[in-house]
Amino acid sequence: MPDLPARPDMGLLHSHAIELLRAARDGNAAAVTRIEIVSKDLTMDSARLAVAREHGFDAWVEMATEVNRRDILNRRDAAALAALLADRPELALSPMLHWCDHPRGASPLGYIAMLRFDARRLGLTGPLIGTGVIAEALIAAGALVDGEPAERETPLITAASYGDAEVAAVLIAAGADVNAVAGPDSGGVPGGTALMHAAVFGMTEVVDVLVAAGARIDGLIEAAAAGDVTGLLTPAVSQEELIRALSTAADHERLEVIDRLLAAGAPIDATDAEYGLQALRTAARNGRAASVERLLARGADPSVRDAEYGRTALDWCRHRRGGVDDPAAHDRVEALLAGITPQ
Repeated sequence: MPDLPARPDMGLLHSHAIELLRAARDGNAAAVTRIEIVSKDLTMDSARLAVAREHGFDAWVEMATEVNRRDILNRRDAAALAALLADRPELALSPMLHWCDHPRGASPLGYIAMLRFDARRLGLTGPLIGTGVIAEALIAAGALVDGEPAERETPLITAASYGDAEVAAVLIAAGADVNAVAGPDSGGVPGGTALMHAAVFGMTEVVDVLVAAGARIDGLIEAAAAGDVTGLLTPAVSQEELIRALSTAADHERLEVIDRLLAAGAPIDATDAEYGLQALRTAARNGRAASVERLLARGADPSVRDAEYGRTALDWCRHRRGGVDDPAAHDRVEALLAGITPQ
């Protein structure tokens, strides 16, 4: 059963139904079989129903509604969403199924929480504003602020993973559990809170929103991301924790934390054994120019290469630049590294 493409066109799907009907009437056995699965009548309605069923929907109108719902969410069209939910309020809650890019399905609230991450792939250009307004509308119409109990992560964890501080703030204002943890089979940080997800994935704006809302800081990694490691740099902290925390601080441009971790004995050029993290490469890859400058000033070696790909910090900066909408931060990092990195 083929899932819908990420950006379906109902006109194109209608054309597929026309072609299917034409082929069946011309005697094409495969086309006849496809239609006869749903009806013995070779009609346009039967062909459209066959196409809908092949994509997992009970009726053509249901497929059209689902395509429309996703398009409204992609466009962040609050007026269109209000009209849709006025007629079909259950669409604020019912899962979005049969999509090629979300084969497990997604709740509408979860979908809008991850839209910032999906935007480039979906061809959504410009600043991704308005996600918070859509989240508010979905919640007002009955969307569960913490999602279904069986879901692998809450919408807040999703927003934290994908860096949507606007949606995160709306969810928190609506009563989301800021300390909920993801399931053991989560695709992000299994068992991690929203704060841990935002820390690991470098989503500093979300970290700040969560900390301001009272999210619990459970350890050195979250503290490094939040910018305050007071009381945590004890003799019990392992070398691996220091290395990982240094990379995290660099990713979030917490310059004072970088200094404190180095003073506590974090080796500046070391690589985390479990995740392959290294402070200068992390900062360069993610366009954190202030961290790159601070680390270089503290003696970081720009010639150090990662074991898996053999790339320097400069190589990672150049590699990642092509995947961002605004390369200005990576340009600043390259300017810092280009003249001092051996080729």
